[in-house]
Amino acid sequence: MTILVTGGTGTVGSHVLEHLSGQGADVRALTRDPAKARFPNGIVPVRGDMLDIESMRSALTGASTLFLLNAVTPEELSQALLTLNLAREAGLERVVYFSVYKGQDFTNVPHFTAKHTVEQMIEQYDIPATILRPNCFMQNDAMFKDAVLGPAVYPFPIGAKGVSMVDARDVAEVAAKALLERERASEPLPHQIINAVGPEPLTGTGIAAIWSDLLGEPVRYAGDDTAPFEKLLGQHAPSWMAMDLRLMLDRFVQDGMHAAPADVEEMRRLLGRPPRSYAAFATETLAHWRH
Repeated sequence: MTILVTGGTGTVGSHVLEHLSGQGADVRALTRDPAKARFPNGIVPVRGDMLDIESMRSALTGASTLFLLNAVTPEELSQALLTLNLAREAGLERVVYFSVYKGQDFTNVPHFTAKHTVEQMIEQYDIPATILRPNCFMQNDAMFKDAVLGPAVYPFPIGAKGVSMVDARDVAEVAAKALLERERASEPLPHQIINAVGPEPLTGTGIAAIWSDLLGEPVRYAGDDTAPFEKLLGQHAPSWMAMDLRLMLDRFVQDGMHAAPADVEEMRRLLGRPPRSYAAFATETLAHWRH
């Protein structure tokens, strides 16, 4: 019995591996170069690339549970569908799929629609799976150090409708618990959907106020115009990615992405505590910035 983790070097995947380490499970982590991999104790690196079919066939050999997390890329949908088909080919019946909150609604946003299409395959083929649907990560805001500490501006145009941002560590903890539950079950468990959300809907002005309180000086919200953010992001990321994320932010501004109270309560139950708040994340992040 073996858990195969994809995306193990990313923000969420690395925390998933930390939670799985020392739990008595046989865990492998997919990597393009096992010689360079740095994983927690007990995690075995295994070579694989989601677009290299034979390498994935080899990586899936002997696996009983799959954590399918693949990054936002132009090939995201192909990577996920091919991997799921290979998992079915290998007879694997335990899956935790890393999707996105409201993927079924934001149909004009490429990476949302890609993930929802993968969910449709899982449903159509009745693959025993936990669908993990995380909201926007608080950790995305760690990139705004220069803006927050410099001109005192919160630049992320998330609007005023409310986005229930979630700490990536909470998402990883829930994912690891789902993986262990499926791995340890005597037979494949029923289909499950978990909406991984933070404790409260956040707005651009509300987050700016949190930073203002922490810094003891006013922090201004840059506003709801997403075009300047796309232009700024395009200086550091491919243009397709900048537009994809701008389209997501347009929907945040137009519709929001706030969670239902039942989603928050379910996160509390799964974690055994309240989900981390943005204020707690910001306090920790500011201490890290200053250090």
